Amino acid sequence: MNAVSLLVAPAWVGDAVMSEPLLRRITAHDHAPVDVLAPPWVVPVFERMPGVGQVIAAPFAHGKLDLGARRQAGSALKAHAYQNAYVLPNSLKSALPPFFAGIPNRIGFTGECRYGLLNHRHTLNKQALPRMVDRFLALAPVNGRDLAADHAEPVLHAAPNAFEGLCHRLGLTRGARLAVLCPGAEFGPAKRWPAEHFATLARDLGALGWTVWVIGSNKDASMGESIRQLSEGVAINLCGRTSLADAIDLLGGADVVVSNDSGLMHVAAALDRPLVALYGSSSPAFTPPLAKRVAILQHAVPCSPCFERTCRYGHLDCLTQLTPSQALAAIQSFDIQPRALT
Repeated sequence: MNAVSLLVAPAWVGDAVMSEPLLRRITAHDHAPVDVLAPPWVVPVFERMPGVGQVIAAPFAHGKLDLGARRQAGSALKAHAYQNAYVLPNSLKSALPPFFAGIPNRIGFTGECRYGLLNHRHTLNKQALPRMVDRFLALAPVNGRDLAADHAEPVLHAAPNAFEGLCHRLGLTRGARLAVLCPGAEFGPAKRWPAEHFATLARDLGALGWTVWVIGSNKDASMGESIRQLSEGVAINLCGRTSLADAIDLLGGADVVVSNDSGLMHVAAALDRPLVALYGSSSPAFTPPLAKRVAILQHAVPCSPCFERTCRYGHLDCLTQLTPSQALAAIQSFDIQPRALT
């Protein structure tokens, strides 16, 4: 069945995950899959969402207007004869491809001077809709149901049998209980729990018989190596050794995930993994991990949440005072039983 609607995706991994409840709502309304135009680096997220048809990698330079490429992309989209385009980013440039494609219904928040580009504009009330997932759902087609009653927990599925294949390729042994640590946060260091704390937690888990892996991008490789060294080799550093698609599939096999407020935190929640979420400069009131088995840890300080990339006072007390023992207690609260080894 051909898609009726196109979703123009956000550029952040976490925001891409948060778009799944909206996508699910559109699919139910259209009785058809939804195609997605997405930046290449978030394509693996949409490839693991139910209800997605074709995922089209957007050929635009990051942060550039790239008017010619957006016009060309719009021309290519005309062949799909979409009736609706849901434009999630608030930028002018994100609204250009659906406009150039002549899609009849172009839906999004008014945003960045997009009056001629979107013809179904919504005004965002940030106080009424503090959570990103609810802002996205506010763009959903109306079918007589109360939006607040919608199931707003994002859903992702790991690729079948991918976990075992990745373990073989990377030379990994799962163990009876597997903890995956995600020490990265693309936004900045004010969202990153110290490497020393991750390492202490890894040692504590190792003493209890857990296998511990550290997952992240190339940018997290040095931190992953610090965690490995400080944990005396208990934590296996996989940062930079996996793609985002690999990371999603490895997280799908974890017994527990410990993560900063990051894209991988939202991925773990959408995979329904028991999750310990660590918050520093940001707030779970805006982008909480939406799942049932979640422990959110924060250390209250007068200046938090500041939403800054770096600590303006240089102390990072909101994170340094959040202790490994608190994270371990949160993990133990899930009462995760060892798997039988075969």
